[in-house]
Amino acid sequence: MEFLENVWILYETRSTFFLRLFFEHVYLSGIAIIVISFIGLTLGIFISKNEGAAPIVLNLVNFLYTIPSIALFGFLVSITGIGNKTALIALILYGILPMIRNTYVGIREVDPQIIEAAIGMGTTSRQLLFKIQLPLAMPVIIAGFRTMVIMTIALTGIASFIGAGGLGVAIYRGITTNFPEMIFAGSILVALFAIVTDLFLGFLEKRINVKIYGKK
Repeated sequence: MEFLENVWILYETRSTFFLRLFFEHVYLSGIAIIVISFIGLTLGIFISKNEGAAPIVLNLVNFLYTIPSIALFGFLVSITGIGNKTALIALILYGILPMIRNTYVGIREVDPQIIEAAIGMGTTSRQLLFKIQLPLAMPVIIAGFRTMVIMTIALTGIASFIGAGGLGVAIYRGITTNFPEMIFAGSILVALFAIVTDLFLGFLEKRINVKIYGKK
């Protein structure tokens, strides 16, 4: 009980510090999420139309996903140095798999009869993609997006180990100064940020499922 009281006092006395770290965390993870979404959607669409490239791209991003995050951070530091730039590269490389895979799977799983009927009615390739395939694949894409977002928020928490900002700074300071309350204070904020975001995306996912499939 005393430990939690100390954490609460820490929040009260260092509120400006934690607020700054939170906005840094939102900024860093937000940029990574935007870039990952763009690259993931683009590559997912590309490999869904080019089956020969699909195993190459998927195997490559699968390989990147198997690399421990700390090892990836450490490897990139030797190339691009410490700071937010290296953290962003690592976050993008590590979080891109769910977006590519779910975009690819979602498009490929659209009912072939629907596609044939659309083509028979004179639908162009562009119309087929944006008016039929992507809308029908959206629940699967959103599920991948949701996984990627939570993963990115959590992984941003250790980006401070290579000199980046965010709530991981509090965790890192707590570890290096043997200050468990600081470690807990930073960790709980990362967890709460991820939980609230996940709840919102879960609500959004359900709304999309209702709109497309008419089910909850």
